[in-house]
Amino acid sequence: MKVALFVPCFIDAFYPEVGIATLELLERLGCEVDYPLDQTCCGQPMANSGAQTEAAGAERVFARAFEGYDFIVGPSASCVSHVRDHFTAIEQTDPVRRVRTNTFELVEFLHDVLQVREFPWAEFPWRVGLHNSCSALRHLHEASISEVAGKPFSKPLALLQGVKGIEFVQPQRPDECCGFGGTFAVTEEAVSVRMGQDKVIDHVSAGAQYIVSGDMSCLMHQQGCAERMQSDVRFIHIAQVLNGARE
Repeated sequence: MKVALFVPCFIDAFYPEVGIATLELLERLGCEVDYPLDQTCCGQPMANSGAQTEAAGAERVFARAFEGYDFIVGPSASCVSHVRDHFTAIEQTDPVRRVRTNTFELVEFLHDVLQVREFPWAEFPWRVGLHNSCSALRHLHEASISEVAGKPFSKPLALLQGVKGIEFVQPQRPDECCGFGGTFAVTEEAVSVRMGQDKVIDHVSAGAQYIVSGDMSCLMHQQGCAERMQSDVRFIHIAQVLNGARE
């Protein structure tokens, strides 16, 4: 299976190890992975700030870079959600529509497309609090949400249960926003910080040694809050855990 790897710009700049783990994990699972060198930002920051016209250049480059692939996989729900649901600053040609349809977040690709449940090389002997981002929950529907009645489910949890040694803890408010929100963290700094602090406290109070998520942007925000609170908790992307990271 041939897959194009989409590495969001903030991961490329600040957390390249997450992009590397995603590549290695996909290759472990038998995928032939390409990394289009012309890829840049998908345009989400501009669109989220109301500057949709300004997002057109980034969207055009993204669509051209990933044209022709059956699967485009990225380790970020918010970026994938933008491509799938809000990638509308450019003309919606057939190739653009195919790029949008064929773009998957890593967790849903592993869970729904590859349907993998076992990671025999992975072991993570820590107590883990799972953080699902708002985009993963309410846009990509990767787990159940408390405001909608129905049978509970969690795609990232189903994947992590295939990792040896992992122990899960349950925060009191598992699907509450951590306050990142990109531009929201800038325009509503005090509210964003308090939400991040509350999220960290909730996980730590439940006994988490690590907070794991499919969205490094949320973890970046929470890690900053935790460091300023001098909280003894660490942060790691789900791709790294599934790829065999021990700490």
